[in-house]
Amino acid sequence: MHDLVIRGGTLIDGTGCPGTIGDLAIDDGRISGVGGDVGPGRREIDATGLLVTPGFVDVHTHYDGQVSWDSLMEPSIYHGVTTVVMGNCGVGFAPARPDKHEWLIGLMEGVEDIPGTALAEGLTWDWESFPEYLDAIEKRPHALDFAAQVPHGALRGYVMGDRGANHNERPTPEEIREMARLTKEAILAGAVGFSTSRTVNHKTVDGDHTPSYTATSDELWGIAEGLKEAGAGVFEIVGDFPDLEPEFAMVRQMAERSGRPMSVSVAQLNERPEDWRRMLELISEAQADGVALHAQVAPRPVGVIMSLEATFNPFIQNPVFQEAAALPLAERAAALGDPAKRDAFVAGGMIMDPRRLFRLGDPPDYEPGPEESIAALAEAAGQAPEEYALGVLLEGGGTGQIFMPALNYVYGNADHCLEMLQHPHTVPGLGDGGAHVSFISDASFSTYLLTHWARDRAAKKPGTEPIPVETIVKRQAADTAKLVGFLDRGVLAPGMKADVNVIDFDALALEAPEMRYDLPAGGKRLVQKARGYRYTIVSGEVVLEDGEPTGATPGKLVRGAQPAPDTP
Repeated sequence: MHDLVIRGGTLIDGTGCPGTIGDLAIDDGRISGVGGDVGPGRREIDATGLLVTPGFVDVHTHYDGQVSWDSLMEPSIYHGVTTVVMGNCGVGFAPARPDKHEWLIGLMEGVEDIPGTALAEGLTWDWESFPEYLDAIEKRPHALDFAAQVPHGALRGYVMGDRGANHNERPTPEEIREMARLTKEAILAGAVGFSTSRTVNHKTVDGDHTPSYTATSDELWGIAEGLKEAGAGVFEIVGDFPDLEPEFAMVRQMAERSGRPMSVSVAQLNERPEDWRRMLELISEAQADGVALHAQVAPRPVGVIMSLEATFNPFIQNPVFQEAAALPLAERAAALGDPAKRDAFVAGGMIMDPRRLFRLGDPPDYEPGPEESIAALAEAAGQAPEEYALGVLLEGGGTGQIFMPALNYVYGNADHCLEMLQHPHTVPGLGDGGAHVSFISDASFSTYLLTHWARDRAAKKPGTEPIPVETIVKRQAADTAKLVGFLDRGVLAPGMKADVNVIDFDALALEAPEMRYDLPAGGKRLVQKARGYRYTIVSGEVVLEDGEPTGATPGKLVRGAQPAPDTP
């Protein structure tokens, strides 16, 4: 008798092949049978009319601090994710000398908008080296599997001290060799890779560029030697690539010199809206030359969620708003909604273009048309854009939300997102689970892929061909797992890790993000949930049932690449 049998579902196995109806058997945390009638189980789940898929692997998260205090790793657990990879964008908390704790917190707070007060209270700092960090976080219970990368910013600060944050300083050859040695040490201890950032958008809480922003080719190539010596690990890089060809050539050299796979973040930038095409061409050229380069891409416009509770809203410089900003939410909403202040409020204006602002709604709409902008709706209602926008923010007692696309929306649609997703050398990523907690909620990307691209967009945008469910599952399970060297998951096959979703596809839907105040020290964060995940299973244990965590904590630290199991 099997430990668990999922009976009669449509098996979407992660290979991209068409789904088939059958059973799935699980024993000792592994899949032991797929298809047909596998026999009885001690526990059985009726999956009639439901999809049965591998658990999703999210390769771009920032749970580096949250993993210290949160066993659930919200909000990823609500979106079918069973494995998360953290330590992206060159920020994290190891290696860490005792005198650098505050600096690392400020770096993470600035780059990823995780409240410093929450990090200061939640981090235990019972580590210094990266191997010690892995040992420390491995001891804590977790619902999901998790893996960590070596962050360039922390590594620089550890080796160079205060000079590591000074962009006029360069590491000595000895310091570069030490970075390479520490990277190798971390990889051999179980880090899955190394990450760095070269974007102007990543700054410390004091407004300084992230430490790796101006790292030279000597430094990057030296660290690449560390991965080469380790013979394992992957690279993750986010950058602006303002001088595209030479910058990409330097990055490509990291992959060539190390012999290790690399993923580069690719998105449509407002100031250079067609550069992403050339990026994908360069990645394809590298692939043709045998260099393992991929792009991480987002499945929707990446934007800011604004509300009266969030970090940003269109009125942060409006004098009427500033008078009420320190009030509790209910009093703030009452003060801003006072008709006697309406003229002064409108006169105070807003700092954002109302043509680029949209009501997020419930269910949230991440691909609105120009006719749905605040500017268009205000004109139709005979109101000033400021008045209309305020009305949206005052909805729900002051919890209304406005969405401002910042990337991937230059032309007012997401056609290019579809093109990126269908490129042979891309994987879905950039969800930033655990980060930008008060104004972005993109850890829901996996759910959006299934709902928008496999089901809903064809109805909203006639002429759009849906992406097959089988393709999407492969992309965010098998393909993302393979990117980071995890060959033991992402596919429903005998011997593979029993990470599984049972999904009511017709009912699958995103809920509106909700602001919570449950971080350490009362810090606030957006949490977005979903309906339609009937069961999420990690290593054969149900961790989510009908959208709610069960309390089970089978999640483990994934140390390094995981080879494919021998088929029983």
